[in-house]
Order: sequence, then C-alpha cells, then structure tokens
Amino acid sequence: MSRITVLGGTGYAGSAVVAEAAGRGHDVTAFSRTLPAQQVPGVTYVQGDATDEGAIASVVSGADVVVAALAPRGPLTSSFRDVYRTVARLADVEGARLFVVGGFSSLRPAPGAPRFVEDLSEVPAALHGEILAGAALITEDLPAASETLDWVFVSPAQLFGSFAPGERRGVYRLGDDVAVSPTDGGAISATDYALGLVDLVEQDDHHRAHVNLGY
Repeated sequence: MSRITVLGGTGYAGSAVVAEAAGRGHDVTAFSRTLPAQQVPGVTYVQGDATDEGAIASVVSGADVVVAALAPRGPLTSSFRDVYRTVARLADVEGARLFVVGGFSSLRPAPGAPRFVEDLSEVPAALHGEILAGAALITEDLPAASETLDWVFVSPAQLFGSFAPGERRGVYRLGDDVAVSPTDGGAISATDYALGLVDLVEQDDHHRAHVNLGY
C-alpha cells in the first residue's frame, strides 16, 4: 500500500485516480479548491489553494507518490508552470514519485517526429495557451528538474475529458511518447486512464519517462 496524494483530486482525471487508488487499498489524500458533495470512503479530502506552497507542502509531506492533475486554466491560467515547479521541488525533497496527468498534444505521431503541439493550426485559438502550458511541462520543465526527482508524465488519448465521457472497459494500451492511436488521436475514459495510471504507480517500471494511455 502506498500513500498517494492527488492534487486536483476532485477534477475529471483526478477524481478517477482517487477512486481507483482507494479501491485498491492505497492511503489516498485528495487536494482541491473545493470539496466534493460525494466523497470516496476512506479518502482524506483537503481543501486548499494550489498556489499556496504551504498548503501543497502539507499534503506532499509523508507521501510516497504525488499525482498532479491540475488544469492550466481558471485560477491557474497564469501560474500553472510555477505551481508545477513547486510541486516537483517539494516531491523531490520528500523523495516521492511524481506522476503528472499530461495532455495528448505533447505526444508524437511517430518516433522522432515533431510533437502535435508544434502545429495547433486546427485547434481553436482560445485553447492554445493551456495546451502550450501543459506541453511545456514535458518539453522543458520536467527534463530540467533535479536529477533525483522520479517523474512520469502520463498523456491520455486525444478524446479524453468531460467533453467525451466513456465507460470503463477495464483495458488500455500503453505507449511511450508516440501516441498509441496517432491517426485519429484515439480515446480513453477517465476510469480506464486511472486504471492505467495506478498500474504504473504499482508496477514502478517507468522513471523520468513520457508515456501515453489509450484504447
């Protein structure tokens, strides 16, 4: 059993990871701006501001694993990368493994090919900022983090989010930084993404790596 802290633990991805990890018997803490009306039994819910280093430090302390599922929008629009740098530093000091819920656009269509994020011409301009901020975590920030920080950046398929809800199938495919469905982007439900991410936590086979999950 691991002590797992999920930052953004009531969001689309975070809440699924919380439920999956708790269901397997892990000691889970969910950190978020607001508390959910329905809480997963056995989970410790902590309300706080992700821009408050002290608040983040309090839930990272004692964790074996930190899952960062914060979104680069809303209150974090301008501070997203700074917050993640803080999370990475605190996880490193604690000796906790860091798993980051990434985005599809940071993947590649083929080995060595440019990442999808390098051509956003078909993506609405209103989304460019958050896509670029999310991708910068794996293209710039995590590779530059302390060499002692053990991180895994976990990208989902393109159709992943509250806009494309899906049901649990109990299966997924695991790839590296090349999308498992590069032609159409693929899809994966929150529950199956969480299944794959918690498998990665438990198997502990990937270190300072970019992986992706899809059907």
